[in-house]
Amino acid sequence: MGANASLQDCIQDCLRCYQACQSSAAGMCLEEGGAHVAPEHMRLMLSCAEVCRTAAAVMLNQSPQHPAVCRACAELCTACAGSCAAVGGMDECVQACRACAESCRQMAA
Repeated sequence: MGANASLQDCIQDCLRCYQACQSSAAGMCLEEGGAHVAPEHMRLMLSCAEVCRTAAAVMLNQSPQHPAVCRACAELCTACAGSCAAVGGMDECVQACRACAESCRQMAA
């Protein structure tokens, strides 16, 4: 039961992070311009969104390879949180990335 609850929590954290990164990149960042649309930052946000969506799908599929995907997801989320914090004004994204990174690290362990 505990492991299944953790898996469900991680899926939800991944989906929240996917939504936060995707909508922030396509909405707020494009509208703000400047550092928000710097190529490295945008690539990181879009990659983070995609790996979060993929990690959620792999866990939903009950794939035994989910720890490897979660490990990659945690790495990208950590990097994205740092980038969003440096750019500033992206607290929702930073929090979603940090929560997802922590959940995925636990799933990868």
